Amino acid sequence: MAAPWPQRSRWGGGREGGGWAAGGRAARAAGQMPGLGKPSGQLVMPTFHQQDTTPGAPGRLRRSREESSLRCRSRVLMASLSRALRVAAPCLRRSPAQGPGLRPLASGAGPTIEKSVPYQRTLKGAQDPSAAARGPSRPLPSTASVVVIGGGSLGCQTLYHLAKLGVSGAVLLERERLTSGTTWHTAGLLWQLRPSDVEVELLAHTRRVVSRDLEEETGLHTGWIQNGGLFIASNRQRLDEYKRLMSLGKAYGVESHVLSPAETKALYPLMNVDDLFGTLYVPHDGTMDPAGTCSTLARAATARGAQVIENCPVTGIRVRTDDFGVRRVAAVETEHGSVQTPCVVNCAGVWAGAVGQMAGVKVPLVAMHHAYVVTERIEGIQNMPNVRDHDASVYLRLQGDALSVGGYEANPIFWEEVSDKFAFGLFDLDWDVFAQHTEGAIRRVPVLERTGVKSTVCGPESFTPDHKPLMGEAPELRGFYLGCGFNSAGMMLGGGCGQELAHWIVHGRPEKDMHGYDIRRVCGHLRFHHSLTDHSRWIRERSHESYAKNYSVVFPHDEPLAGRNMRRGPLHEVPHP
Repeated sequence: MAAPWPQRSRWGGGREGGGWAAGGRAARAAGQMPGLGKPSGQLVMPTFHQQDTTPGAPGRLRRSREESSLRCRSRVLMASLSRALRVAAPCLRRSPAQGPGLRPLASGAGPTIEKSVPYQRTLKGAQDPSAAARGPSRPLPSTASVVVIGGGSLGCQTLYHLAKLGVSGAVLLERERLTSGTTWHTAGLLWQLRPSDVEVELLAHTRRVVSRDLEEETGLHTGWIQNGGLFIASNRQRLDEYKRLMSLGKAYGVESHVLSPAETKALYPLMNVDDLFGTLYVPHDGTMDPAGTCSTLARAATARGAQVIENCPVTGIRVRTDDFGVRRVAAVETEHGSVQTPCVVNCAGVWAGAVGQMAGVKVPLVAMHHAYVVTERIEGIQNMPNVRDHDASVYLRLQGDALSVGGYEANPIFWEEVSDKFAFGLFDLDWDVFAQHTEGAIRRVPVLERTGVKSTVCGPESFTPDHKPLMGEAPELRGFYLGCGFNSAGMMLGGGCGQELAHWIVHGRPEKDMHGYDIRRVCGHLRFHHSLTDHSRWIRERSHESYAKNYSVVFPHDEPLAGRNMRRGPLHEVPHP
């Protein structure tokens, strides 16, 4: 699995699925830059400004005694990352006694115990360590028409759309606070064009909800910023793909333009366009704020009669068997009581597998680390569009007067043991894994070579074997619906998928053709044999390949290489004549 995969794409969201709007009000109130999961005083990287001039050791890094004594924050030159990380590794693993300001590179074994959390005023500021012990944020009802488990993007969107459809008595249960787990740290990019016409419609609905509907209903700004999106084509094949996307967008009213390298340079002066064949510019793409979006969704849903209950972990799903031998949902059990309900929606993200186990439902997904870094201030970057360079597997998100840089690597780190205590934490970034993105980022925006890294954000995301979400009613249990496995695109697809899931629950089917997302494609013989859906090695290998091929070119009828020969037909071993 370490070898690079052949070309294909699902065009996943990357940590682009959700995120902080630059200049977010709550983040400013907390005294932090929005989107920074790790303040600069906690960086794990050393200073890369100077080199050891000792004879016989050219290019080795040395710490600046002046800087380490005057400031805790280390500036990291991105130009040095790709060539210096291997040299720096021995220095980074020194013990604390060997000098201040250095911490070892993360091993990926587990989350850092204590992290600084953006949106402290809205998510954590009103709490104290005994908040969980005080119980749920409001009393549990004895019954509910629908119980949504998980207060992230999909959970809040589903609750909102259920309320809009007139469902009374819907309840959302969140074990911590809204956005905890994965949603709070996502980067928030929304791209309107994808290779699937259904996904273009889903994305268009998300954009309407966050940019117009919620503000009209509540009078609150969700944090939506429309700064545009720019897709990079560094070969003819990629440019042809973008032209097809532009044609698809026209059919659905999405404005887009194919630009020449000269036009791209005029739009984005800091970009290197020497190797470009062209770009696709979508002026109405933008950036979402997960905290602002989820809190506004909750406000709008509760105004229509729904309930949002935080600090209420779910501990079990009670199941009954009816007179015809059909298993059905009966109740949701929590640490603070039970709620009788005929319908449960599993929107628990990385923890969806654990929630499924409570009900005897297979949820084939895995948890992986996904990361981006936030640069220091870049002169002239203000108001630039977000950038996706698919061939370099890198995205650049505007973060006020800085950039967030992330991407998809061929060797992602799996979160082996998912902790049910994980809420607003982050992992230490493994620079050996992330460094492969820096070369492509510097080649595309050369000013990054002279720009420092202010902070790192590395958190868990859930991924599925075919890089498609898991939605719809589970075939094993009536009344148990899934809205999870969004492959880091939960914010981006949340509005459209929340609407379809709500329609599915109320009317028994979605409005759009959601076959590609239907859980039955995985567990009901439509695409994968059911015997594979609880085969951990097969799920892991397929999900790894899907992650690594996320930004590759789309080819019809392409078959994955991972997880082969798990099931073989009787003619498999027949020799060719």
